[in-house]
Amino acid sequence: MAIPFDKLVKGVRQGHLRSLARLITRVENREAGWKDAMKTIFPQTGGTVVFGITGAPGAGKSSLTNRIAEGLSKRGFQIGIIAVDPSSPFSGGALLGDRLRMQDIATIDGIFIRSMATRGTLGGLCQGARDVIRILDAFGKDIVLIETVGVGQDEIEVVRAADHVLVVSVPGLGDGIQTLKAGIMEIADLFIVNKADRDGADEVVSDIQAMLEISQEGDESAPPVLKTSAVTGEGIESLVDLLLRLKEEKEAQTRDHAERVKEEILTLMEQELFHRIRSEWAGNGALQDAVDQIGKGKQDPYSVAEDMLSGIESFQLGPISDRKERGGGK
Repeated sequence: MAIPFDKLVKGVRQGHLRSLARLITRVENREAGWKDAMKTIFPQTGGTVVFGITGAPGAGKSSLTNRIAEGLSKRGFQIGIIAVDPSSPFSGGALLGDRLRMQDIATIDGIFIRSMATRGTLGGLCQGARDVIRILDAFGKDIVLIETVGVGQDEIEVVRAADHVLVVSVPGLGDGIQTLKAGIMEIADLFIVNKADRDGADEVVSDIQAMLEISQEGDESAPPVLKTSAVTGEGIESLVDLLLRLKEEKEAQTRDHAERVKEEILTLMEQELFHRIRSEWAGNGALQDAVDQIGKGKQDPYSVAEDMLSGIESFQLGPISDRKERGGGK
């Protein structure tokens, strides 16, 4: 028999690792009751600082995340790591190779690693990752590191969940700034040139700094550019120092908070509406009938989508406070 959600939430608040792992799994799987669990947890969140680590495949993000987590742990911080891997288009599962590459720190007290599949989400991050961040927050983690898939310039979804974004590049990939195109440049709070023990690291730093000088507007300061090596340890202490300074500045970093909250609300609404509509149409046979009509050449997908959506009753949305006053809210 499954453990009730309220007991798992209580266990998370009391610092029980098994409760943490089980609650994350059940929330990620969207088991019945997951939303009530998240509603209960939400008031206890807001203390964790989230760093997103992104960049091109092969940039050494996992090794760098290892080093960062180890350095932060040595300074007394409780660390959570979300390692996001691409998911199978067939099963929805993932290889979860990042978890294997983080074995060196998996046994360090105070570090909790969770592997997640993208589940088809563009940009490599799903709403489930936001939920996991809040669960880790309620558990007492001071800092959460999100190490993302790394798919070049499409890797911008992380900015919606992270307080600060680290973009990792490396020498030896041809054009040193090939992966730092529109989208990636705008989301970075810090640029890292990893594998600095290789030839060409200084050139990549110069390229990034030149691009930043061109893109800066007015008196806006450019993000820092650091060199690191996860192999030799070069630059790791300086990087940890900088991350801790950014952590202290979290309260002043409000420019994107409202936008991120708005995006999350819209994402949750989009997912809920899609689930309800799909369940309804699959249950009453409308979806299969539409498929049959298209198969017989009597309809096309575009017209079917328009016709089915036109059958949804119109509705009006007003402020939450107004609906509560009218008795429409909880």
